[in-house]
Amino acid sequence: MDRKKASDFPQELLNLFDGYVHGGMSRREFLDGAQRFAVGGVTATALFNMLKPNYAWAQQIPADDKRITAEHDTVPSPQGNGSIKGYLVRPANAARLPAVLVIHENRGLNPHTEDVARRFALANFNAFAPDCLTSMGGYPGDDYKGGLLFAKLDAPKRTQDLLAAARWLKARADGNGKVGVTGFCFGGGMSNALAGMMGDELAAAAPFYGGQTPAAEVPKVKAAILIHHGGLDKALCDAYVAQEAELKKNNIKYEGHIYPNSVHGFFNDATPERYNQATAQQAWTRTLEWFNQYVRGPAAA
Repeated sequence: MDRKKASDFPQELLNLFDGYVHGGMSRREFLDGAQRFAVGGVTATALFNMLKPNYAWAQQIPADDKRITAEHDTVPSPQGNGSIKGYLVRPANAARLPAVLVIHENRGLNPHTEDVARRFALANFNAFAPDCLTSMGGYPGDDYKGGLLFAKLDAPKRTQDLLAAARWLKARADGNGKVGVTGFCFGGGMSNALAGMMGDELAAAAPFYGGQTPAAEVPKVKAAILIHHGGLDKALCDAYVAQEAELKKNNIKYEGHIYPNSVHGFFNDATPERYNQATAQQAWTRTLEWFNQYVRGPAAA
């Protein structure tokens, strides 16, 4: 089957699937709603299969690429769930490098997020992608099941797990003593949250379509913040107005980009109903430039 893109589907169907992706409806409810678009011998189940993530299509860097080294590591998290596992990737035979924490969407550490970590490694960063579902047995190999598990997590402990992962990554001997954070949807919101929690421990953040840092925490932010939103993602674009005002009021270094004709999730090339190739490439280039400016630098004393 040829790979489809967003423009191949009716917008109403894409909206319906977006509701499913974000937990607003079950798979059964999506199939019932999609039934009216099932024409010409294409069933609702076939439409679901066209729209669901296809990680083989989206992979940019093979897991066994010889230019990188990759391993799974476990980070102690005494204030969280005890520990959090994750995927650590760095260039092969690299010296001390800046580090980036890569936080997944609300499905757990799926193959797309692992691939993004590998992309950072090829851009000459140490990248660590933690799995917030560690305490639930880890990402179950299916995004729908992962979402169900994710909804059961203790949110404060989940946050402490990510804070522990960021500090562990920053302190590694193969790093330069600096760490940045990026993430998508849930991960974007957590990138903003960690910026408030970590103060000058965090060099930079590049949240993709994430909820803003709580206003009371913004004065604590010392990181340089690069914000990405899809122009069609109305709720977050509306909220960005207040976020920008708080960043300005507190003299925080930031840039915000609203990408036209782009929906929530535009960076995820495993989901054709959301992916916008031109926007994703532009946002990626800006993110690398931001981290090169604010996270790359001389080794810590």
